[in-house]
Amino acid sequence: MERKDLANLIFPDAKDYTYYEEKYVARSLPEGAVVTRFAPSPTGFVHIGGIYQSLIARLMTKDQGVFFVRIEDTDQKREVEGGTKQIIDALYDFDLAPNEYVDENDVDHGEYGPYKQSLRKEIYHSYAKKLLEEGNAYPCFCSPEDLDAIRNDQEKAKERTGYYGKWTKCRNMPVDMAIERIKNGDPYIVRFKSPGNPDKKIKHKDVIKGAVDFPENDQDIVIIKSDGLPTYHFAHAVDDHLMQTNLVIRGDEWLASVPLHLQLFYVLGFKSPKYAHIAPMMKVDGEGKRKLSKRKDPESAVGYYKEEGIPKQSVLEYLMNIANSNFEIWRKQNQDKSMYEFDFDIKKMGVSGALFDMVKMLDVSKNVISRYTAEEVYDASLTWAKEYDEELAAMLENKEYALKVLSIERGNAKPRKDIAKWSDVKNTICYMYPDKFDKNGEFEYQKVTDKDEIDNIVKTYFEKYYNPADDKQAWFDKMKDLAEEMGYCREVKEYKANPDAYKGHVGDISTVIRVKLTGRCNTPDLYEIMQVLGLDEIKNRI
Repeated sequence: MERKDLANLIFPDAKDYTYYEEKYVARSLPEGAVVTRFAPSPTGFVHIGGIYQSLIARLMTKDQGVFFVRIEDTDQKREVEGGTKQIIDALYDFDLAPNEYVDENDVDHGEYGPYKQSLRKEIYHSYAKKLLEEGNAYPCFCSPEDLDAIRNDQEKAKERTGYYGKWTKCRNMPVDMAIERIKNGDPYIVRFKSPGNPDKKIKHKDVIKGAVDFPENDQDIVIIKSDGLPTYHFAHAVDDHLMQTNLVIRGDEWLASVPLHLQLFYVLGFKSPKYAHIAPMMKVDGEGKRKLSKRKDPESAVGYYKEEGIPKQSVLEYLMNIANSNFEIWRKQNQDKSMYEFDFDIKKMGVSGALFDMVKMLDVSKNVISRYTAEEVYDASLTWAKEYDEELAAMLENKEYALKVLSIERGNAKPRKDIAKWSDVKNTICYMYPDKFDKNGEFEYQKVTDKDEIDNIVKTYFEKYYNPADDKQAWFDKMKDLAEEMGYCREVKEYKANPDAYKGHVGDISTVIRVKLTGRCNTPDLYEIMQVLGLDEIKNRI
């Protein structure tokens, strides 16, 4: 009876835990359906790792499961204003909208809320009360100074630090003494009474990492803080039970907490979920590697991709490559399919940190954008430009001309791959705009360097060979004719077989024309460029 009196004294208004067991009814889902969650803290910008984790969650749930967001805001000192909105907006921005969540106005969208931990305080009190009544929890009156003294003694004795075993000053305090101290107003928190023995091992099978052995947990962790809010460890166990999470996907920094979390589920009488611990994203730093850092790496923030104009689809497809390495081959073989048609296998995820490579991401992005229509490129780049680049937005005002420019070498078997992000577009197309092109600029013509030779090639071509009405084959045949007349080889292969017989080859000739008209050695298809520029602008440039 004393334990019940203690529990009622600490949590006088808490409902019996059975109330919540009955309230949160079993989900009506097909057999084998996955229920998982993204459980961030609203303490700053959303990390790209959160998008990665949410993508895995979405892949695992697809159409028949449930992916929900739970805001873990029990550490309210670190919470930033608008943090919840940032999280939900980021998921929507990346087409990873959860099935259930809480919005910035604390309105729940789902039947298993509240989806914000600070609003579930009474629920945690009910389960903490249950543990107190069963003798599996106790009030602890140790001050910060007491805990510092324990830690100092442990360090001097070269023992591991923590609140366990012989170091637990309040664990065996008589219940009547604890009641008296609480009535006297002594400050306290509530601790879990661990039944663990660190000399014993637990065997755990992680979905990604496979079989892992750990010593049993023997730490008497805090479960309810002095402000009445729970710690993460306790709250996540209660929440995942009531929300019926059956797969927890999280970073592998939490792997070491598995013994404690399984112990909490066991003592609370809950069935534990499966755990899948994702390896961290790594970055090359000098000769070594380190975790992608919020402080050091701008690409760790999801806002970076919007500012740079990297399409969300590019980011997601790059993350798919990290998740399952065979996705890249699948994508090459299935250009027109949704990435969600890929047969994702969570067990094939790497157990060690994946290298986060922006160069590779931009290569993926070039492939993604190459599949866009000119209209899609126009709409996306204009939307980005209106927010980030006024000059580009002005260039795109003439939609008809912009679409002609963006249609060059697009929609064919080998589309152009020169745009990796919308911030590339201005530099990619500016030479197509008369007011942006400096026809008197100093250009590099590659192989042909003699000015008189360059002028002669250009003059001969436009006076004798160029006809804007020619189709592409006729245009190219005339370029070969020009090459032959000027002492260059008609065929590149033939030139390579006998280079001393010619000044160069047809590619060198076309480069001269290309540079004269664009100022660049490398552009998309020159024939299409000339068709879009039109005869008047071509005359102006030569």
